[in-house]
Amino acid sequence: MWCRMSWNPQYRSSKFRHVFGKPASKENCYDSVPITHSVHDNHFCAVNPHFIAVTGKLDPHYPKVCGHKGNVLDIKWNPFDDFEIASCSEDAMIKIWDIPKQLMSRNLTTCKKELVGHARRVGLVEWHPTAANILFSSGYDYKVGL
Repeated sequence: MWCRMSWNPQYRSSKFRHVFGKPASKENCYDSVPITHSVHDNHFCAVNPHFIAVTGKLDPHYPKVCGHKGNVLDIKWNPFDDFEIASCSEDAMIKIWDIPKQLMSRNLTTCKKELVGHARRVGLVEWHPTAANILFSSGYDYKVGL
């Protein structure tokens, strides 16, 4: 006994089919932000309510936070302090920086704290989301720091 079935696919229409985007204006965009070609799974841009931080080579006219001897591999803003950022680098160092509340006019070269504990490059830093001043790090020496 054979039963004949008809096949009628049911396609749902998207509820976003009438939504269209529009390009941002030039005054709401950032120019000269480098695109990384690194193979690391890191964030090369970090944003908080006051600042945007980008790793890599930028226009030499902008003031920078510079103090690592190797390439910076990750940056993260402190979720409890909008003026504190952590960075890690190929020089096996983690540095915590206090960003001035006023506009930076020159390069910042002195860090607030320098954390030592990894033997090889540090690839990832992450602030604890609910406890203040707790920073995790992970390095290529197979260690996780707290």
